[in-house]
Amino acid sequence: MNNPTPQVETFNDSDFDFPMFTRFARDVRSMSSDLDSASARNIVDAYYTLQENRMAFAAQARELEKQESPHELVAFMAHNLHLMEKALKFPLERFAEASVAGEWALSMYGIGPVLAAGLSAHVDITKAPTAGSVWRYAGLDPTMKWEKGQKRPFNAEFKTLCWKIGQSFMKFSGKEQCFYGQLYKQDKARRIAKNEAGEYADRAAQILATKNFKENHTKKVLQSGKLPDAQIDAQARRFAVKIFLSHYHAVAYQAHHGEPAPRPYIIAHGDHVHEIAIPGNPFA
Repeated sequence: MNNPTPQVETFNDSDFDFPMFTRFARDVRSMSSDLDSASARNIVDAYYTLQENRMAFAAQARELEKQESPHELVAFMAHNLHLMEKALKFPLERFAEASVAGEWALSMYGIGPVLAAGLSAHVDITKAPTAGSVWRYAGLDPTMKWEKGQKRPFNAEFKTLCWKIGQSFMKFSGKEQCFYGQLYKQDKARRIAKNEAGEYADRAAQILATKNFKENHTKKVLQSGKLPDAQIDAQARRFAVKIFLSHYHAVAYQAHHGEPAPRPYIIAHGDHVHEIAIPGNPFA
């Protein structure tokens, strides 16, 4: 792994010392049992739950400190949750490294062990004959309709994971070595230009006709025949994620079946359609 995702908060180990949490981190690293897909999904969920709680405790500690109230205990909890987070990365990284596709994902800038393990745990290549099937599983197929009362046509946990992947690409888009972050940035610039030229006017009108907006900035932007900036950004993130998923599928497919994935795993980009080569393709 060459690019761990940044931590929101960091602490010095010398600031706090609680043997139970230290032992937990050590014991997790020394466990010899391997994860399967089901247990890996649970550990990924546990990681993000710990992260959410750690961030909440850290924010509370900062606020208490500003108020000059005792904050050490809350900061202590944030620190030890942080230790538990870090400990869970080790078995998840080992799980991702057990597959060719997982190793490839880990080599991509912006994809750390938790995201890579989540991909490996959710994508069953024996049930995914095409990249499109992975997109649909992630809720990224725009033709899918989910009517009230119907079974959800995608996996909510996997959709959230792919949203996190898109966020990572966006955050690292300033790094030249982040291939998919660069795709996000390029696609966003293209969409902004099209938006300014009024090429999304029909889409803006459709949104106005199907959704009820109060008098706000978003409604005014749509009435001008343009899409809001947030929607343009979300579209560019989804584009980068779909390309990444198509590449992940291609690597996983060839590793499992011993032959290239059905071509073309392509997507519209700009005013034409072409294949975007897989960076670091282990089968190239």
